[in-house]
Amino acid sequence: MTSVATSISLITRAEAERGLKGSPGASAGSTCGADLAKGPWEFDAAEALRGLPAYGPGASVGDVAPASTPRQGQLPQEYRDAPEAELHERIRAAKATLGDRVVVLGHFYQRDEVVEHADFVGDSFQLANAALTRPDAEAIVFCGVHFMAETADILSRDDQAVILPNLAAGCSMADMADIDSVEACWAQLEELFGTEPDEDGRVPVIPVTYMNSSAALKGFCGERGGIVCTSSNAATVLEWAFERAQRVLFFPDQHLGRNTAKAMGVPLAQMPMWSPRKPWGGTDPETLQDARVILWHGFCSVHKRFSVAQIEKARAEYPGVRVIVHPECPMEVVDAADEYGSTDYIRKAIARAEEPTVFAIGTEINLVNRLAAEYPQHTIFCLDPVICPCSTMYRIHPGYLAWVLEGLVEGEVRNRIEVPAEVAGTARVALERMLAARP
Repeated sequence: MTSVATSISLITRAEAERGLKGSPGASAGSTCGADLAKGPWEFDAAEALRGLPAYGPGASVGDVAPASTPRQGQLPQEYRDAPEAELHERIRAAKATLGDRVVVLGHFYQRDEVVEHADFVGDSFQLANAALTRPDAEAIVFCGVHFMAETADILSRDDQAVILPNLAAGCSMADMADIDSVEACWAQLEELFGTEPDEDGRVPVIPVTYMNSSAALKGFCGERGGIVCTSSNAATVLEWAFERAQRVLFFPDQHLGRNTAKAMGVPLAQMPMWSPRKPWGGTDPETLQDARVILWHGFCSVHKRFSVAQIEKARAEYPGVRVIVHPECPMEVVDAADEYGSTDYIRKAIARAEEPTVFAIGTEINLVNRLAAEYPQHTIFCLDPVICPCSTMYRIHPGYLAWVLEGLVEGEVRNRIEVPAEVAGTARVALERMLAARP
C-alpha cells in the first residue's frame, strides 16, 4: 500500500446515471464525424489492416498517433454482435459474480452507457485514489485512457491488476510529449543553463508534468526533482516549483501552463514555446535564458475546439449567461470566459448555484450533458455547437467492458496495464510531491 492520501471528491454511480441528449447550444444531430455511430472495434480492425495506429473518430481524429501508440486486438465476435441490452445484462451479471473482487472506475468524459456501470465517477486522479478505497479488490477496471490506468497501477498494490478495457484508448495530448523528446530537450537546457543553483539555492530549471502524461514522464520528473500537477492544483505546483528553480519546463499541455502562469503574473514574453525536434525547441538561447516557464508544444484536441466566437454567440443568445471553461482551452478563450477551472471546479460551481442560471461550458460534451441532466433547474449547454467527444474515451464501449469482466469471472486478466517497477518508483515520488504541495 502506498502512502498516498485517499481523500477524494466523487459523484456516485447513481448520480451519474443520466441521459446524454444534447443541449441548447448543440446543433441537432450535428457531430464531428459519422464514424462516431460505429463500434470502436471497427477502428481496431482498420488499424490492424493499415499497420498504423490512429485515435479514431472524435476530437483527435486529425492528430497523428505515434507508432508506439498501444493497439487493441480484435474484440471477439460475440461482443461485437451482442445487442446493447444484452451487453448491459452481461456486465451486471459479471459484476455481481465478482462482487468486491473488482472495482470499476469511470472517467467524467466517458459515454453514459459505460458510466452507468462505474462504482466511482471522477477525473483521472480522483479515480486513481478511489481505487485505494477498495483494498479487497483484486482487479481495478479503469474506463478511461492509458495514462490514467498507468497512474492507478503506480498507486495500487502490486497484487492488484489494473485493466484498461480497450488498449487503444490512449491520449493524443499525452502522446505529444514522449520520453525521448523530453530527454533531448532536457539535455539542451542543461547545456545552456548548467546545473548549479543560484545564491538562493534554486536550480536553473525543474520539470513539471501534467497528470495527462505517460508514467515514463512522471518518472522523469521524479528523478530530476520535479513534480506532477493536475488542472486543479497547477498554480500551487508552479509556486512549489518556483521556490526551487529559476525556471520551469512544463509539459505536455501548453494551454494549462500558459493560463496558470499568466494568472500568477508571469509575462507572456517569459513563456516561450518548446517545439520538439527543432534546435533549441524552435526558439533561441537568449529567449530561454529569460524564460520563467518553458511551454511544451502540446494541447488537448477537445479543448482547443472552443473559441471566443462561441462565447460571443452564447452571450448574444443568453444575456447574463455564466461562461465557465477548462484551463486546457486556449488563452483567449479563458480570458473571454467568466471563470475557468478543472472538471471538478465546473461541477462544483454548478452545484453551488442557488438561483436558476444559464451556464455555457467549455469542456467535453459527455460531462456537460450529464450535468445538464443532473441539474434541470439550470440551462446548461456546451459552447461547441458540434457534438465532438474525446476520441480516445470513445474507444471504451460496453462490449469491451463486458469482455474484460467476463474474463475475470473465468479467471483470466485481459488488458492488464503494468508500469515497470523502476519507472513506477520514481513516478510515485513525483506524485507524492504533488500531494504534499496542497493549495
